[in-house]
Amino acid sequence: MAADDLVLVTGSTGFIGFRTLRYALEEGYTVRAAVRSDAKAELIRRNPTLSSIQDLPSKLSFIIVPDILAEGAFDEAVKGVKYVLHVASPLSTGITMDDDLEAKIIRPAVYGTLGLFGSAKKESSVKRIVVTSSMVATPPFAVLTGQQPTKQVFKPEDRAHDVPGPYPAVIAAYVQSKIAALKEGEAWVVKHKPQFDVIHILPAFVGGRNDLAQNVEELCTGTNFYFLAPVLGQEATEAAGPRLANYIDVDDVAKAHVKSLNEEVAGNQSFLLTNKGDDMKWNDAKEIAAKHFPDAVRSGLLPNDGDISPYMVVYSDISKTEETFGTIKSFEESVKALVGQYLELKEKAK
Repeated sequence: MAADDLVLVTGSTGFIGFRTLRYALEEGYTVRAAVRSDAKAELIRRNPTLSSIQDLPSKLSFIIVPDILAEGAFDEAVKGVKYVLHVASPLSTGITMDDDLEAKIIRPAVYGTLGLFGSAKKESSVKRIVVTSSMVATPPFAVLTGQQPTKQVFKPEDRAHDVPGPYPAVIAAYVQSKIAALKEGEAWVVKHKPQFDVIHILPAFVGGRNDLAQNVEELCTGTNFYFLAPVLGQEATEAAGPRLANYIDVDDVAKAHVKSLNEEVAGNQSFLLTNKGDDMKWNDAKEIAAKHFPDAVRSGLLPNDGDISPYMVVYSDISKTEETFGTIKSFEESVKALVGQYLELKEKAK
């Protein structure tokens, strides 16, 4: 890595994207963040966790990309860039069955990625793109829903078949968006043979401290719900989608993205970011909370009587991941950090 290596980061106002941006800065990269508006840029600039970055004004810049589906949306954003960390992708949060799921989730995931690839192909400086995908793109959908339980160990090279519409739930469309974006992205590289290579990162349910969360409501959204629900007295029926007992810490996801920029890591491959399977249960969070925050449990500040069960298990081969990026954080570490932040925000709210 050279000091002037420029990295474009998309999705940096999201949970994973911001942590990835911060880790890239901590590792010495110069970062250009693609955001939808000046207000989004200011949200990042003001975040106190960036205050320790030396020479931040010269290391972090912003470019406005209001619509990632527009023709040539990233043409300006990729100019002079060597690497791209493409974290931006539609989430299922806030989407209902009354919405056009193809338009809201699937097409943005696919064409946002392909549009970025097209822009990058026109810019000779781009050498590698790292894309945030999901582990749900590897096993069959019936495995995710529990209709077809299996002890098959899935590898990062496995690919799920398409989930055809009409979709029975929003989460099914979300899964299809990940399957389609991964499949179409890989096919695009084979067809167009660009000057850059591509690495796909396939995380499980991502949890851990959320440096963007300003209150407990923001902290408990998204996949952090699964980590916190048992501790906060919430039930499985409140969780949208398959209750897979598969997790990964947000720090590990961010590090995998940034470490994938190392030229010693071969391009055009994928990495599963998850536990091996059947080595944790979501309800284990209650025992972890009682161990590390006994006073909060005794006082009732942490009800510690929620339940996320039953759950499904996807078994994964993560040997390549840990050989490349190091051992993943334990579920206990993730829960401890997240519950600790929850208590900090509760105290701040007083």
